[in-house]
Amino acid sequence: MYRFVTKGGAGTVNVYLNNYVIVAVFLVIGIALPVVALNVFGKMLRPNAPTDAKKTTYESGIVPFHDAKVRFHAGYYIFALLFVIFDVETVFLYPWAVAFDKLGFFAFVEMIIFILMLLLGLIYAWKKKVLKWL
Repeated sequence: MYRFVTKGGAGTVNVYLNNYVIVAVFLVIGIALPVVALNVFGKMLRPNAPTDAKKTTYESGIVPFHDAKVRFHAGYYIFALLFVIFDVETVFLYPWAVAFDKLGFFAFVEMIIFILMLLLGLIYAWKKKVLKWL
């Protein structure tokens, strides 16, 4: 049997393990509370009267003429993901441009490297013909 040997004695180990128990309890409460609130209370409070009209696909009042689960070409999703990636990455340029005078030469070199990496990604996607709309 192993025994913890600490400077403070056996009481220190209990306090140390007690801290982990407290964190675990708060973690369980932090996960369980939103799950219970969203699932249980949501089901009790929301109205639930499904009809055939409510279960149909909404298409501007027009009666649906085919199944809503239509398969799209994967190129559309890749194009959309690339747009989101490059759009989010260009957002990082604004704070850098605002604080450009205060950042110095090192930040300038870092941003040049960042822009070159974005440019390489764009060239790679262009060469793979991912940017071609189908």
